[in-house]
Amino acid sequence: MFQGPFNESIIKRAREKGIIEINLINIRDFTEDKHKTADDTPFGGGAGMVLKIEPIYRAWKSVSESRGECPVIMLSPQGRKLDQDLVKSLSKEKGLILLCGHYEGIDERVREAIITDEISIGDYVLTGGEIPAMVLVDAITRMLPGVLGDEQSKLEDSFYNGLLDYPVYTRPREFMGLKVPDILLSGNHGAIDRWRKKESLKKTLLRRPDLLEKKILNHEELSLLDEIKKEIAGGENG
Repeated sequence: MFQGPFNESIIKRAREKGIIEINLINIRDFTEDKHKTADDTPFGGGAGMVLKIEPIYRAWKSVSESRGECPVIMLSPQGRKLDQDLVKSLSKEKGLILLCGHYEGIDERVREAIITDEISIGDYVLTGGEIPAMVLVDAITRMLPGVLGDEQSKLEDSFYNGLLDYPVYTRPREFMGLKVPDILLSGNHGAIDRWRKKESLKKTLLRRPDLLEKKILNHEELSLLDEIKKEIAGGENG
């Protein structure tokens, strides 16, 4: 499952540059029976299968002994919600061990013995933790110095500064009557920068007002937000 996403685009280039190293560990390689059994039926009955603690513990032990101690994160719907602040924090770690759940779940003793954190990418059910792990790796990789060709681009990403991104356009200038805003063609970089800040705030206010509740706005942003609210109120009254 990991070969495609980890061998394409930004992650591929980051690996080629030696900025990140990704090691895929198969838990089945740490089983001891001829069938390489990594799961079993749950004690007490119930549907589904549960991943066993022994192969997971052996896999973790092997990685820890070769790579040194680092946070052990289980991708789980019970974990804290992944957001950009958490991504920034994790990008500063020297390394991470990601454990992907599957089937009905993982033996609870894994949490007690080796897990240091649990992360969820949303309140919905997936087949396993593999896709959330890919999401986490992708988000963290973008934060590492030297990964993006233009370091400024990550600073302008949605959520990086706690706001949604402003609208972007490219050629042609007009398509089926839809035109690029004149301000972007003006060459006035000061005015363009102000427009982008205002559009970012406007989009956030209209689509994710909860983000504004957490964001500490500077004087310019507060002024722009007040301007936006007056424009919206004027439009509604009209």
